[in-house]
Amino acid sequence: MVRPPKRTTLREVAEATGLSTAAVSYALRGKHVSKETEERVRKAAAELGYEADPIARALASGRTSMVGVLAGDLQDLWQQQLMAAIGRELLAGDRYALILDAGGDPDRELVLAKQLRDQRVDALLVSPVNPAAEEWAAIADALPVVAVGDSLSRARTVGQVIFDNRAGIDAVLEYLHGLGHRRVTVLTPTRPSTPDRPADVYVREAADRIGLRAELVPCPQELGAATVVARGVLEGDLRATAVFCFSDSLAYGVYAAAAEASLVVGRDVSVVGFDDHPVSRVLTPPLTTVGWGLTQIAAEAARLTASAIEGKRVRKKRILCAPMMCSRGSTVAV
Repeated sequence: MVRPPKRTTLREVAEATGLSTAAVSYALRGKHVSKETEERVRKAAAELGYEADPIARALASGRTSMVGVLAGDLQDLWQQQLMAAIGRELLAGDRYALILDAGGDPDRELVLAKQLRDQRVDALLVSPVNPAAEEWAAIADALPVVAVGDSLSRARTVGQVIFDNRAGIDAVLEYLHGLGHRRVTVLTPTRPSTPDRPADVYVREAADRIGLRAELVPCPQELGAATVVARGVLEGDLRATAVFCFSDSLAYGVYAAAAEASLVVGRDVSVVGFDDHPVSRVLTPPLTTVGWGLTQIAAEAARLTASAIEGKRVRKKRILCAPMMCSRGSTVAV
């Protein structure tokens, strides 16, 4: 039976360099020693094959270099893209993203958030399914929490990267109203257990203000399930003339259902998405949608998270992301 090779210890590096273990530890972290000593220690460590024990390092520093990243629903293609971008930004700062998927379920979301807290991640970055849940307060008291998308109204977060959904919804509904649409179906991933999510509330307010009839219809993010819901939306002579989707992934379901019904998007029905996923630009016709600046969102979320972990003060803890309307061929005047 072959035994695994013995791990080189910090004491062995110290003996090889004639320094104390404390001095070697400082040198490997680039602290409190001369540049010459740091280089000598690093060279010896490399020759001996020394690698820092991550568990020991975590016990000594109180940090794991792990950040919990809790996605609302990874069936949403744009959220997949966002979580990957956040992971890259964290990795650039020598931190690692532990990405978990709430699957659009607010109860599952809280269970996962508590598991990440109990696993002692350095911070939690969350795109909340239910931003109004009372449990967020206790979670945010236990570790630094950064919210992305919607703010956690009952918790003291260390940072927020918020989408200006009110402005985005206003832009879409006013755009459709300007094209002559008066009946709009809005596909939302919101579940019946969380009926007062901010975006849904904003739709009702904006529709009343500009004189639209807007019907909110719950819809899963998964393409097959979204297609089934969209199929029902597109049936009948009294169907809405436009469908506004709270993610581009939902809009793809409308495209699929329209094709099944021999309806032409951009002629027989107008479709608008939210997020501006790259796939939306290569559809036929390309999807009219709203972009949020994904690269900036990921960078700001990682920056706020790193600052909180390192105990740095930041001037601006709340970043508001403005919508960018992208008008393409999926919409038509009526």
